[in-house]
Formats: sequence, structure tokens, C-alpha cells
Amino acid sequence: MAASPHTVSSRLLTGCVGGCVWYLERRAMQESPHKFMHLFRNVNKQWITFQHFTFLKRMYVTELNRSLCQQVKPKSEPVASPFLEKTSSSQAKAEIYEMKPFSPSSLSLSRKPNEKELIELESASVIEGSIHVGKETQDEKQWKEMKLHVDHLPGVLARLSKIKLTALVVSTTSAGFALAPGPFDCSCFLLTSLGTGLASCAANSINQFFEVPFDSNMNRTKNRPLVRGQISPLLAVSFATCCAVPGIALLTWGVNPLTGALGLFNIFLYTCCYTPLKRVSIANTWVGAVVGAIPPVMGWTAATGSLDAGAFLLGGILYSWQFPHFNALSWGLREDYSRGGYCMMSVTHPALCRRVALRHCLALIALSTAAPILDVTTWTFPAISLPINLYISYLGFRFYWDADRKSSRKLFFCSLWHLPLLLLLMLTCKRPPGDSDKAEPQS
Repeated sequence: MAASPHTVSSRLLTGCVGGCVWYLERRAMQESPHKFMHLFRNVNKQWITFQHFTFLKRMYVTELNRSLCQQVKPKSEPVASPFLEKTSSSQAKAEIYEMKPFSPSSLSLSRKPNEKELIELESASVIEGSIHVGKETQDEKQWKEMKLHVDHLPGVLARLSKIKLTALVVSTTSAGFALAPGPFDCSCFLLTSLGTGLASCAANSINQFFEVPFDSNMNRTKNRPLVRGQISPLLAVSFATCCAVPGIALLTWGVNPLTGALGLFNIFLYTCCYTPLKRVSIANTWVGAVVGAIPPVMGWTAATGSLDAGAFLLGGILYSWQFPHFNALSWGLREDYSRGGYCMMSVTHPALCRRVALRHCLALIALSTAAPILDVTTWTFPAISLPINLYISYLGFRFYWDADRKSSRKLFFCSLWHLPLLLLLMLTCKRPPGDSDKAEPQS
């Protein structure tokens, strides 16, 4: 049976429509990956990432819930210098652009914020944070005048004068006075101790005044009063002058001129020779040892008025003791001394540093043996001082052989108790007045 014209036309139409639909479906399947990649690139261009959504979600929650904001600990104020820096107005002013803050109330809880609102919220928070950072940076760079309270002045002056070192100097002077032959004069002893302490405070203060730019580079000395700006250089020099003048006056007119001359010479040797020599030559260690050996000599001359063999013996003991003490200390501070620009044996001649320490540890044994020969102590002293002298010599040998921080620390801490104990043993074994090994010929 033949098909009608209407049926033929409808089949042709259906075939055309189906072909068109098939072509469009095939075209869509071929182009859909390209459209997806194109959409992904556009999304990346708009910075919509997973981390971005997480950050915006956190910001959105903290803006809507003020109770969830973290309490930030306020930053401590930087240490200010006592000298106020004068800055120009152009450098002191910071240009801060104010932006209209994004109101969190505009975000409805029932809907998610759109992209535009999120970007606006992010930009507002970032600029607000940059403004706070800029203000903190400007406050840190601004120099402020530091006011010194009267209550803090004694502590600052004590650190300026190195009160612990001054106490050691006074104790060695007292030992020299007590070991000298003759009756003990209490008033002369007090004047000698006070004058020596004032002279030591003056020398230490002037030493810190000269070494401010170098102490600021060392961890060991960067917290000193002049380095931190807790006291002005003028006040430091004034304090040194107020200590040196009455100290030397007490030693000269209150004790005797020889002791006053030794005190004045020691201040000069410490401030004008030892201090500048520290950055020139390793000979500064030997000069510093002479400075430390003079106080017991001053105690002896204050009691006797003359320089005897006993005075040189006490000075020799202090002289030799300082090498194991200081060389062991400087061994652990080699990096600091290098950073500060100081020329120390431990930095430039490490082998010599260890040899000298061991050499003077052994010298303490010989000096202790010479004490009864010079009629300073009895023969009991070399015997009872031999164990501690042998022990410090052993630690000096370990320091020489191992050459490490552990052995240097042991030698240093041993030297801290060795000297007081050695002087105490000398006092207990002091030769009584009028006692002599040689019998007087009977008439």
C-alpha cells in the first residue's frame, strides 16, 4: 500500500528534527568539557578557592559573634633611650586611608553572603590590620625620653659600679690588712675598706662609660645601665668623680700617702691602660692581672705603711689566681668577645690561653710554699692548702688537655671558692707577732 503524501512529509520532518537534535546533543557533549574548564579558569581568576572560603567563613562568624574574638595580649613597650630623637614632621606623619567599615548586620543569617560582600569584608579586614601594624611600627620607631625614678637609682648605680667585683676587691684588701704584721687598727681598717671600695666603683664606672659601643654588641654586657639608656653618660661620669675624689682622699689623708698613691695608680691603670688595651693586644690580660693584684698590697701598706715581701707575696697570689679564673671565663665567651671587638687570648691564641691558665695554677702551689719562708704564715699553711691547690691544678690540666666548655666551666667555678678559702687558710695560719724561727741569742 502506498504511503500518503502527509505521512511522507511527516517522516521527513521527523528525520530532520531528529538529526538536528542528534547534532546539537553531540555538539554539547564535545563542548561541555571546554566550557567547564573555562568556568574553572574564571573561578580561579576571582580567587574563589577552598582556603578562601574557609577564611571568609571564619571572618564572617567572628564578625557576627563578638564573643568568639580572641583576647590578644598587648605587646610590651620597647626599651626606650633617654635621648629624644628629633624627627621631621614629614617622617612622623603616616598616611592612613579610612575605609567605610563593612557592617556585619547587612549579612542575613538566612542566606549565604555573595561573592561581592565576601571580597569587601576581606579587603576591609586586611586594610584595618595593616593600619594597626603601621601604628605599632611607628610607635616602636619613635624614641621616647626615659625617666629615671629615684627608687631605681641605687640599683642602677650598683650595676654601674659592678658591685660584686667591688666586693671582691674590698675583701682582698681586707685580707691584706689582716695578714699584715702588727696590731689591728679598726678605724684604719674601715677607712681603708671604704676608700678602696669608692676607688673601685669609680674605676668600674669609667670603664663602662668607655665601652658602651662595644658592650652593646655582647650578650654578656648588653643589659648594662649605659647600654640600655637607664642612666645618662653625664650622670655616670659625675658618679665616678664623686666616688674617686673622696675615695683617694680617704686613702691619702685618712690612711697614708702610699696607699692613696696605689689607689690612684690602680684607677689610672684600669681605665687608661687596661680598658683601651683590650681591643689592641692580648697583653691586656697581664695588665688586668696587675690591677687585681694591687688591692691586697694596698691593705698591707695601710697596716704597715711600707712595701714588704709579704705585700708582694699577696700580690703574687692574686696575680696568679686571676689567670685560671679569667681564662676559663673568657673561653666560654669567645663568640661574645669576637663580636665586641676585644682581643683576648681565648679568641686569638687559644692554646696560649690554656697553657697560661695551667702555668699559674701550678704557681699557686709555689707561692703558698713561699708564705712561711717570708714569715707571713706558719709552715702549716703549705700543708693544708696543698689539697685545694692540687685540685685547681688538676682542673687547669683538664682545661689544657680537653679544651672544651665543660672543663673551662669547672675551672671557673673552682676559682670562685678557691681564693676565699685560700685567704681564710692564710689568716688561720698567720704567724703570731714576735714569733721567729731563729732563736734570739741570749745575753
